[in-house]
Parts: sequence; structure tokens; C-alpha cells
Amino acid sequence: MGYGIKIRVSGDYALFTRPEMKVERVSYDIITPSAARGIIEAVYWKPAIRWVINKIHVLKEIEFTNVRRNEVSEKASESEARRRMNGTTTESMYLSAVDNRQQRAALVLKNVDYIIEAHFEMTDKAGNEDTVEKHYNIILRRLRKGQHFSAPCLGTREFGAKVQLIEDEAIPKSPLGNRDLGWMLYDMDFSDSEDIKPQFFKATLNDGVLDLTDLEVRR
Repeated sequence: MGYGIKIRVSGDYALFTRPEMKVERVSYDIITPSAARGIIEAVYWKPAIRWVINKIHVLKEIEFTNVRRNEVSEKASESEARRRMNGTTTESMYLSAVDNRQQRAALVLKNVDYIIEAHFEMTDKAGNEDTVEKHYNIILRRLRKGQHFSAPCLGTREFGAKVQLIEDEAIPKSPLGNRDLGWMLYDMDFSDSEDIKPQFFKATLNDGVLDLTDLEVRR
């Protein structure tokens, strides 16, 4: 196991969308491991390291609320983008949010508060100058200063996340006991770029803690 960190992540609203919901957005009960990893990578990511989530502590009761969100009904064409990159077309390319705007209902979490325990491992892209001490000190410095490469968010960009480094403080006890959360998205398997597959696991809270150190992941 590599060098570990603990961060506290909180926010007014969060949306960790269940992939089985095709139109309306419905959030998982808690933050997913991939969303937790995304928050850390928003603070510090390099090809030389890979972040792994160990545990997620749920510090508040699980609460849902209904909201309506503006979304666009279309997405930019990949083939058109490639044609412009190759210089085979000079037509303007854009997506009008005004013309393609749709309002959709969403069942989101509110008043979320988590502590995420994670560590990083070196990858095969690490060079001679890449050491665990170097990257560990950088992530600590960035967390202490509140720095990030992109704004950390709780599932979607409009739901910003407050991120705080936990160093000497004791982890608060969760008000939740043992709870079965059912199947949850773990991450996406990018080992085959032509066939990217989702990975799922059976999520269970024990005294309000989701332990990810010994999982059976299914595709």
C-alpha cells in the first residue's frame, strides 16, 4: 500500500447518478468510490500515480430531496470534431444550450459529509524523478493550501465540494449503523479502450463505514 491521506468532503447537495436510470437522475445513497477518487484527482493527479479509495465514512444521515436541473438534449458530434481537427471541413461547430435545453427532475442528496481514506500507488509511467515522498508532500501541500487543478464537485459540477485535509483530528463517529446499500458502481474498466465496462460491488455500511479494501468486483 502506498502513502495514505484522509480528507473530509462536504456540501449542500450531491448527485451520484445510478446508471440504470435512463432519463430522470436518481442518486446513490452515498458517494461512489469513483466519485471519491475524482475529488482527490481534482486536487492532484499525475500519470505517475494512481489513487485508490480505502474507506468512506458517512458522517450524516442520508437525506434526499427533489430538484429540477437544466440539461442539454444533445451532445457535440465526435465525427464532426474529428473532421474539423483534420481540416476536412470549415463549418462552424457549436452546441446551443438555449436551443437544446431541457428541464429534468432529479432525486439528489442534501447536507452530505464524508471522510475519505485513500492512498496512491506508483504506475508504470513513473520516471526516475518520481518518488512516493515527492508526490505525498505535494498532495499534502495542495490540500493544506486549498489548491486544486479543477473545482472538486459532488457528482455534478453545480454541486461544489468543500475539501479539508484530516491530519491529527480524530474521525467523528458516524450516526449510521449497519446498512445494506445494494449494488453500487465501483469504477469504469478502461483496460480495453474499445470496450469500456462498468464495475459494480455490493455496498455495505458497518457502523457507517464503507470498507473498500477487500472487495469482490463484478462487471
